[in-house]
Order: sequence, then structure tokens, then C-alpha cells
Amino acid sequence: MLLSKLPRNFTTSTRRLYSSFTNPGTALNRNSMKLLYPTSLKLDVKSLEGFSTSLHPYDVKAPIPDDLTDAEILVTWTNSTDNLKDAAKRLTKLRWIQSLAAGPNDVLAAGFSKDVIVTTGSGLHDRTVAEHTLGLLLNAARRFDQMREFQLQKKWPAHLGGPQPDRPKDRFTTLRDAKVLIWGYGNIAKTLAPHLTAWGASVKGIARSAGVREGVEVYAEDKLPELLPQTDALVMILPGSESTKDVLNAERLKLLPKHAWVVNVGRGTSIDEDALADALEKGEIGGAALDVFKTEPLPESSRLWTAPNLIVSPHAAGGRPQDAEALIAYNLRRFLAGQELKNVV
Repeated sequence: MLLSKLPRNFTTSTRRLYSSFTNPGTALNRNSMKLLYPTSLKLDVKSLEGFSTSLHPYDVKAPIPDDLTDAEILVTWTNSTDNLKDAAKRLTKLRWIQSLAAGPNDVLAAGFSKDVIVTTGSGLHDRTVAEHTLGLLLNAARRFDQMREFQLQKKWPAHLGGPQPDRPKDRFTTLRDAKVLIWGYGNIAKTLAPHLTAWGASVKGIARSAGVREGVEVYAEDKLPELLPQTDALVMILPGSESTKDVLNAERLKLLPKHAWVVNVGRGTSIDEDALADALEKGEIGGAALDVFKTEPLPESSRLWTAPNLIVSPHAAGGRPQDAEALIAYNLRRFLAGQELKNVV
């Protein structure tokens, strides 16, 4: 079948994939197709056997070995910038990159040909990031961080124990009846929301398009001025892009109640860090728990280290893709069949 005769509903990536199998100049030799997998995490490689591919491990921090530069498939995870740039230059037969990261910004910035299909690890980090987010929210409400500080001083934090007011309106002390707003309502948010509602929280979402998703009301960003003043905890799970840069700025921080907490497990670029430090130092918000930062590791000179009521988490929410082999195998099967892949960028 000629490429021009393909059904109109075929996506661009499907057309590129079909072309790579049918164009005599770029046809893939499926009998000797090489798949490179990273040694930066433990994969059940045997579960990937049985396809018409040969499997080759590679070091994500070193240049690609000469005998592997004819690989057609590259799986990436925590690759160094130099490694990816080297791969972009020397893997001249590359057709598909399977990143295990939820957001493959590193791959997209490396200079690979536009003809190379890139798929993400979206879905592999949903549970781990949701679990970490829940932990940060509980820490914010119960102030385990302060308890630890007093413990190291061998002091009894009486203000954190004993009789306490039940669900005070001027503080975030419990998830029960708390109004949690999740900005960036995708797969991770869908995993997190049921845990929050199970503890009695009222959950709403913000996304590019409004609607009801599995029982949660999701609003467009134009509703932020209305929703932020009602929020006890703002959870940010936004991707890193120019459109999300510094979206939580001084103006929007001022809309939050004085007791509200900000939790960020998306991308550090989405928060104006100086504006956040100002808000914390002035007591304009209750606190913040951040797992991501504009510069990582966080520089010693950053104001965030000493900002009051701020919890620094060292990009620890994800970092352990779950069921990666199943995603690789699913996409590999479809790749070999010339079908649409999952999580195409």
C-alpha cells in the first residue's frame, strides 16, 4: 500500500512508522534489529525475549559502543546529556526511542531526528509519585518535620501534641474536609485522588480542558482566581514546558489563603521560587513541600533552604518506574507490526 493511500485517521507517528517499514531506502531488517536497553535500572530482560530483535545493554553515562550504533530502538532511563547527544549523532538507523521517564525533556533536547518516534514512560510513575505526594500532604498537615526538629534538640513540642482543635478553619491540620486542588490533572492525579477522598478530602482539578474525570470535577485554568482562595492544599503536577513556566507566581500565591500549603511533584520550573520564598517569609501562605526545583541539586545559595515552613524533598517522588517491561513489550509488539505506539510525544 502506498503511503498516500493510508486511511486519513492514521496519525503522523503511524505514518512515519509505516514508511520506515515500506520505504526501500529505510526499511528495517527485522531479523537483525537491535534494541538497546539501559543498565541504569534492573529490567527483566527475559520478558522481552521472543521478538525478532536482539537485546543489548548499554551504559547511559558513556558513549554508545561502535558495534551498537546501528540500533533501531533505544530505551532510555537517567541517560546523561552527553550520552543522548552522542546517540543522536551516531545512531543513524534509529527509528524509535522508548523513554521510561514521564516527561522525556532530555530526549527531546538531545537533537534526534524528527523522523525518530519518541514514546514516554507515562503511567510507570503514577503510584510512586501519588504515594509520595500523599506523604508530603500528611507531613504538611501533621508537621512530622517539626517533631523531628524538636527531637534533635531533645525538646518536647507541646504545641504539636495534646488536645487540639478539630479541623480549624485557619490551619491545614488534616485531610478530612480539606479542599485539595490538583493543578495538572493527569494520570498521577487520577491515582492520587481516590486516596485523598478516602481520607475525607474534597478534591478538584485544573487541566487544559474542563470536565468530570472519574467523579472529580476538573476546571480550566481560567477558574484559578475563583478556586485558589478556597484551597487548603494546592498540589502541582504540571509538565515542564514554556507554557507552564512560573505559572505559580506572586499574583497567584496571593490568592491562596494564609494557611494553604503548596505541594509540587511536577516540574520545578512551574513555580516562581523567589515569589514562593517571599510568600513564606511574609507568612502569606501556610507552607510548601517541594520535590522538584528549577536547579537540581538545589544550590546552597537558594533561599528555599531557610524559608520557614518549607519541606525539601530531593526529587524522590518517582525515580523507580514500575512495570517498565510491560510497556516496552507492548510497544515493541506494535512497533514490529507497524501499529500506533502508546504514549507517543
